Amino acid sequence: MALLYDAVLRPSKSELIAAWAPTQTWFVGDVGAEVERVASFRFDDPDGGVGIETILVRFGTGPLLQIPLTYRGAPLEGGGNELVGTMSHSVLGDRWVYDATGDPVYLAAVAAAALTGGQQADQFTQGNGELIPVAPTATVRGSGTPGTPVPERAATIDTVSTAGTTIATAGALRVTVVRVLDGTSSRALATNAATVLGTWAEQSQPQLLLTVGVSPD
Repeated sequence: MALLYDAVLRPSKSELIAAWAPTQTWFVGDVGAEVERVASFRFDDPDGGVGIETILVRFGTGPLLQIPLTYRGAPLEGGGNELVGTMSHSVLGDRWVYDATGDPVYLAAVAAAALTGGQQADQFTQGNGELIPVAPTATVRGSGTPGTPVPERAATIDTVSTAGTTIATAGALRVTVVRVLDGTSSRALATNAATVLGTWAEQSQPQLLLTVGVSPD
C-alpha cells in the first residue's frame, strides 16, 4: 500500500526530472520543453522506509520516457552517482531523490513483481481519519508465478545505460529497465526473462517496462 500525502514539494518532481533527465545517455526529447507527466505507478517497500515511484513523462514532441525514482529520508549510502536531487516535502521533511535503478530497494521490489507475478501498489490518501483509494493512472503486472524465490538484496549494484535502456546488476539479479518506450528497445530484449508489463490511458496494449533475469548459483 502506498500512502499519498497532500503536500507541497519544493522543487517539484517534474522540476527535478526536467533538470536531471536531459543529462542522461538514454534521454530523447526536446531539452527545455515542459515535462508532460503521462502516468505513474508505485511499488511497496516492505520495510516502509523508501518511497518507490515510476513516472512516465514526455519532453515536448519526444517519445515517452520511463523514470523510476526512490524517495528517502536520508542519503543512500554509496548512492551519490544516482542522486537526482533533494526536495523539501511539507509533511515528511527533506527527501533525497534517486534514480531507482541504483537503489537496492527498487531492484528488490521490481524483481519480486516480475518473478512472482506481482502488480503495482494500491494507492490511498487520508481524509477524516480514513483511507481513501486513489485510482491508478497505470496498471502493471509481472509475468512470474507466486511463490517463485526472489534473490536477496546485494550490497553492490552496477548500472550501465545505453541509448534506450538501463541495466542494473546486483548479485544474481539483472534488471533491464526500458527507458525509451517507443517499442525499439523492447523488441531488442531477451524474451526468456521475467517481465513487467504496463498499460495506461494512451497505451491499451501491454507495454514492456522491464525484464528481470536471475543468474544460476
